[in-house]
Amino acid sequence: MKLVACLLLLSGFFLVLAALVLLASTGQRTAFVVAGLGVEILGLALLTQGYQSTTKEQR
Repeated sequence: MKLVACLLLLSGFFLVLAALVLLASTGQRTAFVVAGLGVEILGLALLTQGYQSTTKEQR
């Protein structure tokens, strides 16, 4: 689960970078940046959940 979360963080980051570099319209850039940030938030939430479940198992 932690690997998937890290991959989501990376893919969101690269989605934002690609949107800023490749898209010319401000509206399109904004939409893709928001989508990329959403993917990063999902990855961060999954990573947090994975670490919380690991610490509960160690107790």
